[in-house]
Amino acid sequence: MSLWFWLLLACALAYGWKIVGYFVPARFLEDPRTSRIAGTMTIGLLASLTVVNAVVSGQGLAADARLGALAAAAIALIFRAPFLVVVIAGAGTAALLRALGWS
Repeated sequence: MSLWFWLLLACALAYGWKIVGYFVPARFLEDPRTSRIAGTMTIGLLASLTVVNAVVSGQGLAADARLGALAAAAIALIFRAPFLVVVIAGAGTAALLRALGWS
């Protein structure tokens, strides 16, 4: 089958999944547990995407400046730094490590 078939199928499935959301009863969405679970899932998804992007390069694992940037950002988060400081710490660490030749 062609690539276009799979692309159109993925688009249709994504659109269908969004439409199904309109049929969820309001009482289910107002439940505090649902809100807590949705928030937790969002954080987990973002964390997993961040880790995968930090340690994967192509089809293999990579140990480069991204790991140092992730570690610096994690340390800034542990000290409860504002988000902008976390981003700057990660970016600065990555730039410094790449300047030192760890890429």
